[in-house]
Amino acid sequence: MAAGKNIGLSETAFMTSIFRAQNAKLSGDKYAYLWGDEQSKHFAQKFLSRVSTEENFAHCLRNRYFLDQIELLWNKGQIDCLINFGGGFSMYPFVLPDGLKHIEIDLPKIVEVKQNQIEKWIEEGLLEKRDIEFIGADFNAKDLNHLRTELNQKTEGKQNLILIEGVLFFLSRDKTTALFEFFNDFQSPGDYIGSVSYLNKTLYTAAFERLRYFLAEELSDNDNINYQTLPKSFYQSQKGYQLLDHQDYFSLSKTYDNAVQNKPDDILNENFYLLKKINQK
Repeated sequence: MAAGKNIGLSETAFMTSIFRAQNAKLSGDKYAYLWGDEQSKHFAQKFLSRVSTEENFAHCLRNRYFLDQIELLWNKGQIDCLINFGGGFSMYPFVLPDGLKHIEIDLPKIVEVKQNQIEKWIEEGLLEKRDIEFIGADFNAKDLNHLRTELNQKTEGKQNLILIEGVLFFLSRDKTTALFEFFNDFQSPGDYIGSVSYLNKTLYTAAFERLRYFLAEELSDNDNINYQTLPKSFYQSQKGYQLLDHQDYFSLSKTYDNAVQNKPDDILNENFYLLKKINQK
């Protein structure tokens, strides 16, 4: 993480890893501890104290939910490739079974850091070698044709699950709609999408109000956040897809025996969706 009082939007990916590492048993990510320096750890602690004291558990449950869903689909032989849009410093390739192909997509500077560090840790024996391809891309770009070309080359017709977590919050609705149209054009029947977003009612919670103030003070490029929310109907209305599952922090807390400590108004309640493509667009 760069030195200085404020951090950049892309550097918040370190904070997410720190949250996952705080309860590796709950998150299922035993390698998250590898990421983050003292400044990013300090930022993460400030976030917990000033925004929501349960944000670390929320990130753990998000990771655990998708980890379990992906492994279940892999074990059933329904997917053989995970395409992680906005993968940040997630460590799915190393906590999921060997044999699953991984394509990690994020901003070029994030991809460069992650790829170089992972290669170093593999050489040092901290991580086992996995089938990972990296692609640098900006989801706000007007033209994603180059990304489609790279994905077609790297997936080679494999049944895939596209995962997009921690991204839609920062995009506009137009960009999000275009991105899901891109998914629809790229994917084939039997493929999946895992997605994360907030419901509109989250905007009116005390936790979200604190989040706005915190990011305005601490984030150097706060103007690039759209604070996007999506209704459940957005996922239900995706042409060619069936919504298979919808969870949130509270439902997953029951599933994974996580004790909710605060009232809903003080929790940033993300919602998690699993979709399956059932026919062509």
